[in-house]
Amino acid sequence: MVTRYPTKKIFIRDVAIGGDAPISVQSMTFSDTRDIQATLEQINRLYFAGADIVRVAVPDMEAAKALKEIVQESPLPVVADIHFNYKLALEAAKWVDAIRFNPGNIGEKSRIKEIVKACRERNLPIRVGVNAGSLEKEFEQKYGATAKGMVASAEYNIKYLEDLGFSDIKVSLKASDVQRTVEAYRMLRPKNNYPFHLGVTEAGTIFHATIKSAIGIGALLLDGIGDTIRVSITGELEEEIKVGKAILKDSGRLNEGLNIISCPTCGRIEADLVSAVKEVQERTKHIKKPLNVSVMGCVVNAIGEAKHADVAIAYGKGQGLIMVKGEIVAKLPEAKLVDRFVLEVEKMAKEAD
Repeated sequence: MVTRYPTKKIFIRDVAIGGDAPISVQSMTFSDTRDIQATLEQINRLYFAGADIVRVAVPDMEAAKALKEIVQESPLPVVADIHFNYKLALEAAKWVDAIRFNPGNIGEKSRIKEIVKACRERNLPIRVGVNAGSLEKEFEQKYGATAKGMVASAEYNIKYLEDLGFSDIKVSLKASDVQRTVEAYRMLRPKNNYPFHLGVTEAGTIFHATIKSAIGIGALLLDGIGDTIRVSITGELEEEIKVGKAILKDSGRLNEGLNIISCPTCGRIEADLVSAVKEVQERTKHIKKPLNVSVMGCVVNAIGEAKHADVAIAYGKGQGLIMVKGEIVAKLPEAKLVDRFVLEVEKMAKEAD
């Protein structure tokens, strides 16, 4: 089991970040924040998809003022995403649960000082969001848009907040490519104990974003790095949460739901395995208990996998076996196997409550 890097615990509304808290999954609305109802509709979608925190864009003062009603109605903690105009952060800080800003595009230190003052008054955490595409000029000129430049920017801005007596900090170091992102997080991690928000920014459409995020976020989680994550997918909401939770689960950081083992399709398959796996996945998605289940399409590996699964189907020609903890409990026609399988899974999940 990978040991998680020890970090300070902070709170965004009632969601703990860092320390021994579960790793949270975040997303961001893509609605016009000035449209309060559209933004709340997206927040509610994320809530029902299982998100822990939501971030909203604040492009102008009208959007900043809309946050009052949005936060009042939101079932999720709301983080204001601020760029360029520090006055938007000052207005947003009246309502939201945390502020995220990129020091590289806020400008003068005096402006950051005002943001810190506003956050301190309401005990709001600040996420120092460093992006390879918008480093401060001095760091970009010295290092270029490299991992070293990102880390230098983060250290400089963390130190500035600390000098102001502020330590409710979360840090992100995002680039649009996996290697630079992972390198930056690994480089900064031993230098402080603030919680890290992980993500590969501007990752693209669902196919590319899933792969980039699985490699980048997954690699860091396996290093013991990371306290909250976001999978950035163009134009997706629920999928961001779905992929994020899958990354946590398959990296051993989320012990929830079924681990479905199924064989790759090959010429030995004697059943409609593709349809069976899809049906199993759909009919068991409500189960939160961590169970290992196996759906195998022929006898070559089926029995071996079934011995190690909590519940298994071992398909044969026109029929198959249902196995529980390695023991055969039924031999049934193919058409009845999934029904019995789901029944056994639900029974085991209920007994584990």
